[in-house]
Amino acid sequence: MVKRIAKTFGDLKNNNQKAFISFIMAGDPNLDKTYDLMVAFPKYGVDIIELGIPFTDPMADGPSIQRAGNRSLQMGTTLKSILELVKKFRKVNNETPVILMGYYNPIYSFGVENFLKKAKSSGVDGLIIVDLPPEEDRELCIPAQKNGIDFIRLSTPTSNESRLPRILDNSSGFVYHVSITGTTGAGRVDAKKLGPEINRIRKLTNLPICVGFGIKNPEDATAVSGIADGVVVGSAIIEKIENKEPDENILEFTKSLSNGAKIGNSFYKKM
Repeated sequence: MVKRIAKTFGDLKNNNQKAFISFIMAGDPNLDKTYDLMVAFPKYGVDIIELGIPFTDPMADGPSIQRAGNRSLQMGTTLKSILELVKKFRKVNNETPVILMGYYNPIYSFGVENFLKKAKSSGVDGLIIVDLPPEEDRELCIPAQKNGIDFIRLSTPTSNESRLPRILDNSSGFVYHVSITGTTGAGRVDAKKLGPEINRIRKLTNLPICVGFGIKNPEDATAVSGIADGVVVGSAIIEKIENKEPDENILEFTKSLSNGAKIGNSFYKKM
């Protein structure tokens, strides 16, 4: 059976399109709101949904995502309730991939074996765990893949020639390239610098390469999608949630980002 993430990228490639991935914090401002956005997102151009797992001590998150995580924790969001949310979503959508992004501590506390079992049965497709380096693959990466869950790695502008192959080893689903040095939402993507970085990664993997961090608007999404295979946007969407904008505004903005991502015209050189 083809995994959802692989099928999504395959379908997009066949249509000469790039992936648009939205990130929101699960439980911000509450789980009902998260569910409503998840159900609506695919109708507004979202190809893959990335859900943040709130954590008390985030390292890679900028201020807006940190605040979203705090709001979620204050509402009592737990890893168990997030898995139940994904399971609820799967009752109305069995096609759109769902990725959980966060830190290892909540999973370790939950119990790795128990977490993977419930994640698989709930319909989780992939994990991005930012504080688990390749040296710790036996902790979660390899067990996740044995359970059919993709383990997606982060590459950065500072990943040198000796480190990058190690990062890509055991990666699956796609490669998430961080476009800037710093936390989420901390800067603005510079598409002119991305080309050499993406080409450097392409020489080492056939996985799709998606770019996140620093993408603020449809123009940024267009510039990035002309180079990469997908675009990830989180902080810009979360800020609209934080500002309590109506769902219609959030979804229309999301659609504009997706439209921007679909315009890029550099198509999967090595896939």
